[in-house]
Formats: sequence, C-alpha cells, structure tokens
Amino acid sequence: MSERLQRNQLVIDEFRSAGGVVGGDFEGVPLLLLTTTGARSGQPRTMPMTYLRDGDRLVVFAANGGRESQPGWYHNLLADPAAGVEVGTEAYDVTATETDGEERERLWARQLEHTPYFAGFQERAGRRIPVVALTRTVA
Repeated sequence: MSERLQRNQLVIDEFRSAGGVVGGDFEGVPLLLLTTTGARSGQPRTMPMTYLRDGDRLVVFAANGGRESQPGWYHNLLADPAAGVEVGTEAYDVTATETDGEERERLWARQLEHTPYFAGFQERAGRRIPVVALTRTVA
C-alpha cells in the first residue's frame, strides 16, 4: 500500500472511531468520507475529503491536491454517480452531479472563503477543478 493510501486509511479509521472527528492536519476542517465504486475494479473506494454544505447537499472539490490529473474518486463518479457518504456518525447514499456555470462559480467562491489555499490548487493543477454536488438519495 502506498504511503498516500496508508495516510488516507489512518484518517478513515480515526474518523470512524471518533464519530467523524479527526485531528492533525484535519482538525476543525469539515470532513466526510466518500465511497464510490471503482470504475475499473467495481470495488468500493473510500476517500476522506473536505466538503461544503449547500442547503441539503454536500459539495466536494476534485482538486487532487493541485495535481494535473483528476482524482480517482471523480473518475469513479463519472462512471457511476451513485455513492455513499459518512458525515459525523451519519451514513447515507447520495447521487453526484457536477456543477457548472454560475452555480459552480458560486460554490467555488464559497469554498475559497473557508479554504483559501484551494486557489493554489487551482493554479498548480493548470485545469478547472470540478465542483461536485452530492444529493441524498431518496429511498
């Protein structure tokens, strides 16, 4: 397992054992766990990430730490927009929708208010960072 995957697994384990609270670099940061279905493997893939609340939706950003490539979870959602989230102690199914136009710009600007370092991610990536809304799936 790569060092990056090991770090993610430690965050996931801490999140689940502490009711959605994580310390260290993520202390005080709104964090959720997103579980997608691997586009190639068909296996569940869980990733911790920061998010923004927008009404009833949760919004995530495919920044990939400012890397040129899109994150794997984003590719997985393009292949299958059905996913699961864990926020605090609550877990539920969601459907992902990529935002665009004015909605994307509004959400991106709100995220920059809370995490200004995302502007650096955008600059380093050399690509437009996708903004993805996660809407609870009605059973």
